[in-house]
Amino acid sequence: MNPQKRKAVSPVIATVILVAVAITVSVGVSYWMGGISSQYTQFEKVEIQTAYSAKTDGSGWLVTMNLKNSGTSSASLTDIFINDIPLNSTAYGASAFPDGTGDQAVTSLTSGGQVIGSGESVVVYVWIWRADADNGYSTLSSGTTVNIKIHSAGGMDYIKLVELV
Repeated sequence: MNPQKRKAVSPVIATVILVAVAITVSVGVSYWMGGISSQYTQFEKVEIQTAYSAKTDGSGWLVTMNLKNSGTSSASLTDIFINDIPLNSTAYGASAFPDGTGDQAVTSLTSGGQVIGSGESVVVYVWIWRADADNGYSTLSSGTTVNIKIHSAGGMDYIKLVELV
């Protein structure tokens, strides 16, 4: 066979094949990197969309807060503070008002914390009672603005100012 009669792949076809292989590999690598990066970029972001108070029958208030997790990972809410005073953790999970024999505040937040999945919304209630003693929440009155802070297991604090009506 004569070596000068052999036919090779033309440079144009070789270039087209190389470009097609390069594009295919780059698309595969981009999907792979996107999968890896999403594992390390998850975050929690809880928004207190609305918060308002209502006067209870006794000498206290019911604060209703609508929360939404707009982050990419679940958020675990663990503590609530009113004017930087932590709520009594033994009172967590209370579903009824106490008998009014002292200054106290309780919340609907469960004792193990409230987990909010990504994109989910929840309603959290905080009941505040005011007794006649000069301690705790007895200095609160209608028209007073309270600072309610919700703390998450991820170390984030979400703060809302609410006026007591």
